[in-house]
Amino acid sequence: MLRFLVCGAMAFCRLVELRWSRSNIARAGPARETALSQRILPLIAALHTAVIAGTFVRGKRRPNPAWLGALLAVQPLRVWALLTLGRWWNARGSVAEATEVVTGGPYRYVRHPNYAVVLVELAALPAAFGLARLAFAATAANCLLIAVRIREEERLLFALPGYREYFAGRPWFIPRLRFRSTRSEHAGDQARHISRP
Repeated sequence: MLRFLVCGAMAFCRLVELRWSRSNIARAGPARETALSQRILPLIAALHTAVIAGTFVRGKRRPNPAWLGALLAVQPLRVWALLTLGRWWNARGSVAEATEVVTGGPYRYVRHPNYAVVLVELAALPAAFGLARLAFAATAANCLLIAVRIREEERLLFALPGYREYFAGRPWFIPRLRFRSTRSEHAGDQARHISRP
């Protein structure tokens, strides 16, 4: 029963996201999207569908608590990332000409927090219900697709005013830990933010 609820919730969230994505694209105005990004979008959709459906049909009844915990733990990060981007987020990887560079929320620390969530989800969902092979295959396929998707998306993002200045030094997924911070470093960060376009 729990497996059906989790898979159903995942499927429902994906459908809600797609609807919100279409709405955001319609409101954003003229946008650009690379040809390669357009071609891999159906593959990304197929992968998500296969993982959710495969887990729903073939998963074990009793979940692995650690993997299920990982799946649930990343959901607040997904919500945080999507709400931070707001109307500029979409599932297609298209970048509207009017896009404003967002530097708050999780984007203070990494360039692609939502893709990090997807990496965890597509591994954790099948692994939580005993489908290790599906988890491994999904992770491998997802890493390849996301690497291509990010490369194509960033070709457009780095053309936005202010994006390169803010994000060029930030990692894709995992924040860099800073063990010491001085007042002068903090003041320098503030000055950079004030002077940024």
